[in-house]
This record gives sequence, structure tokens and C-alpha cells, in this order.
Amino acid sequence: MGFLLVFIFMILYYRLPGLLANIALLSYVFVLLSIFKLIPITLTIAGIAGFILSVGMAVDANILIFERLKEELRKGLDIQAAINEAFKRAWPSIRDGNYSTIITAAILVWFSTSSVKGFGITLIFGILVSIFSCMFVTKILLKIVVRNNSKKWYWLLGAKPK
Repeated sequence: MGFLLVFIFMILYYRLPGLLANIALLSYVFVLLSIFKLIPITLTIAGIAGFILSVGMAVDANILIFERLKEELRKGLDIQAAINEAFKRAWPSIRDGNYSTIITAAILVWFSTSSVKGFGITLIFGILVSIFSCMFVTKILLKIVVRNNSKKWYWLLGAKPK
């Protein structure tokens, strides 16, 4: 239910970028669960909590990017330049939040008991995959779908052309 509500919210609020973020989020979940299967990681309640938190951080990264995209389009940049600038300007916030969480999770893994270690391990893997998902998968999907500077894209991207 949580995934469904997030998917609906992202599409309703962010339109096309929300749909593309949902596709990136599905690829994120697939890759992360594949990693859990390969390593193998047993998902305890604490591990599931780490997974859910990392999903939230993946969605948060996409929201930061899409809000920057709206700002850049409002400034009057063409769509491709706005996409590039949005990712470039959102990266420091995404990087700082994710890296500090990775450091905290690493401390939990290093100094805690087994169930908290599971939380930390799943959180670290989840964040690493979410960085890849939002900074590469979402960007590639946006660039593939939005190839020209047509006025129709502005509404679908959630902004008005200047």
C-alpha cells in the first residue's frame, strides 16, 4: 500500500517526472532485492526497516531533482539545459544527506548487535543503489523521453514556459 500511495502521489504532483521516478524506483527495488539475494542478506524486521528508509531516501532524491527542474524551467532555460542544471544543483543536497546516513549506518554496523547490524547493512546498500537510481536511471529516462524543447513538455514537467 505504501508503494502504491507513493506512486500515485509522484504521478499526480510531478506528472511526467513522477512517472519516470516510479519507473526508476521499480528498477531500484529490483536491483536492491537482487543484491540481497546474491549476497545473501536475511531480511529481518530491522532489515526491512532499513530497506523502507532507503526507499524513502530514493524518493526524496527524486523530489529534490524535480523541484530544481521546475526552478530552472521557470528561469527560462531550455528543457535539456534545465535537466542538466537540476541534477547538478540537486547533487550536493543528495550527496550530503546520503553520505551522512551511510556514515551513521556504518557506525551502527561496526558497534552494534546483530539486528541493528542488519538495519545498517540494508540501509547502506539501499542508499548506494538509490544514488545510482536517482542520479543515473532517472536522468537517462528524462533525457530519453524529453528530447526536444516543445511547449507541451513544460506542462508535463510541472512548469510554465517563460
